[in-house]
Amino acid sequence: MDYKSSLIQIGNPMENLEKQLICPICLEMFTKPVVILPCQHNLCRKCANDIFQAANPYWTNRSGSVSMSGGRFRCPSCRHEVIMDRHGVYGLQRNLLVENIIDIYKQECSSRPLKKGGHPMCKEHEDEKINIYCLTCEVPTCSMCKVFGVHKACEVAPLQNAFQGQKTELSNCISMLVAGNDRVQTIISQLEDSCRVTKENSHQVKEELSQKFDVLYAILDEKKSELLQQITREQEEKLSFIEALIQQYREQLDKSTKLVETAIQSMDEPGGATFLLSAKQLIKSIVEASKGCQLGKIEQGFENMDYFTLNLEHIADTLRAIDFGTEEEEEVIEEDQDEEEPMEGKEGKKPISLYLFIHSLFHSTT
Repeated sequence: MDYKSSLIQIGNPMENLEKQLICPICLEMFTKPVVILPCQHNLCRKCANDIFQAANPYWTNRSGSVSMSGGRFRCPSCRHEVIMDRHGVYGLQRNLLVENIIDIYKQECSSRPLKKGGHPMCKEHEDEKINIYCLTCEVPTCSMCKVFGVHKACEVAPLQNAFQGQKTELSNCISMLVAGNDRVQTIISQLEDSCRVTKENSHQVKEELSQKFDVLYAILDEKKSELLQQITREQEEKLSFIEALIQQYREQLDKSTKLVETAIQSMDEPGGATFLLSAKQLIKSIVEASKGCQLGKIEQGFENMDYFTLNLEHIADTLRAIDFGTEEEEEVIEEDQDEEEPMEGKEGKKPISLYLFIHSLFHSTT
């Protein structure tokens, strides 16, 4: 399709042109002066000023005494945010091209004869145009309906008066809705910022909390290592003592075994004199050996290591019952503890620093 054929519109070209010259706010043809927004859309200056005043209620017009640096509002056609300077709407450029097109269009329309059937006709009186507005029923009607028809007892007004009133009311409603949409968009932006900040703060708090609990884990590992080292030292001391006793008893056993062998050999001696020479000393040695050199012994339960067993159930229950408060709460609690004496034997015990609490728990168990 070439360029010329693309310009061909279905329907009346003047009607198509008129649709392009309608303000999206007042729904009427642009009135001078027309302003052009940065997004290239057009508005009547009065409509643009109404939207701007609704979005910036504390901004005054050109004759006001209050001055501000500027303001902002959104284009009703594309929602593009327009930022104004201190001149407000009056700082926007006029679209002279659109103004000239409107002037040419009005001149063309005034020179054309009116088409039959262009004006709405009454359904009850087909030859009568709708030219009045029934204020009672709030519907447009014709003069015949007022004189002879259903609206005979109703209050009526000129159609143009009702037309202008409805247009003004609709324009105000549009301005109010556009301003409301701007406020809603602002709230949405604030809520989105709140979501982002909430996620960032949550991530930061999680990192800090993980670091603090890592410190607690390190304290528990340190206490675990200390207890394991104590058990190891106790084990080594007991094993050293037992092994020393074993060595002493083995030496004693070797001596007794050799003494038994010597005694048996003396028993086989046939000569009385030879036997008597060694028998007395041998008997003395056996008597002393039978009495034994009283070696050390271990007490009953010496090998028991139960005293290193820890009952950590109360610690676990206490940890589960800890209420992790904020730093501000801990500061208030510390101040209260300085002012008041500790209350012992009551259910409402005051919380202490978790680090000191864990240290005190393990010191009390050991």
